[in-house]
Amino acid sequence: MPRVKRGMLHNKRRKNILKRTKGYAGGPKKLIAAAQTSDTKAGAHAYRDRRVKKRLARQNWDVRINAGARLHDISYSKLIGALKKQKIDINRKVLAQIAEQYPEVFKFIVASVK
Repeated sequence: MPRVKRGMLHNKRRKNILKRTKGYAGGPKKLIAAAQTSDTKAGAHAYRDRRVKKRLARQNWDVRINAGARLHDISYSKLIGALKKQKIDINRKVLAQIAEQYPEVFKFIVASVK
């Protein structure tokens, strides 16, 4: 059976890894072993942080709603509980935007659940 070297595929794989690690500092930018490791770790961090990003956005919405609620002498938990009890179905993202951009509408929402 004849020998197959596969040099083209080997070079293509290395070139793609180095392309992805372009801009990294030191060895991970030019040495293939270090580049492979840093590329793998970068991918893992990117995967994880796409989920952390959503978590932080939700925390930010909660902080904004709480700040708006405290201006009207009600706590965040009591406001959310009252909204659920009144069956006012409004998500936290929209509620945070209302609290920040339309304080008079937010005041009306708080007054309707008090």
